[in-house]
Amino acid sequence: MQRICLFPGTFDPITIGHLDIISRSLPLFDKLVIGIGRNVNKEPMFSEEKRLAWVREIYKGNPKIEAVVYEGLTIRCCQQVGANFILRGIRYVNDFEYEKAIADMNRSLDKNIETVFLTCLPQYTSVASTLVRDVLRNGGDAMQFLPEVVARSLKVKG
Repeated sequence: MQRICLFPGTFDPITIGHLDIISRSLPLFDKLVIGIGRNVNKEPMFSEEKRLAWVREIYKGNPKIEAVVYEGLTIRCCQQVGANFILRGIRYVNDFEYEKAIADMNRSLDKNIETVFLTCLPQYTSVASTLVRDVLRNGGDAMQFLPEVVARSLKVKG
């Protein structure tokens, strides 16, 4: 059986912290699907198309990585893409508490899908999309927290 993993998130925008989790997870799985989720409770700063284009550009040379946009339950997206794992990055202890509750609920919905947690490297603990958006909205320089593809497109735009 192929080890297919879904890495769900809003990726608004994708950060170097996300890239760290993705690169360190690749040896664990045969295929990684980056799932850009629509969250009705969040108003994204960047369009789904832009976020999907960034991810595809970053990983265009890697046949192990795909990207999709999905809506609704993450478990349903897993079922649609054939994923038997969900990948979650953990920065702090409170991230783990929150993510464990979601993992428990997902396991209740489909016992065949396991959640895998990777802790981020210490230099990425403060890199969160929410904080990056705040810096960008307030005219700050967030380029050090962004992949080159994203930083370049924002510089062209701004």
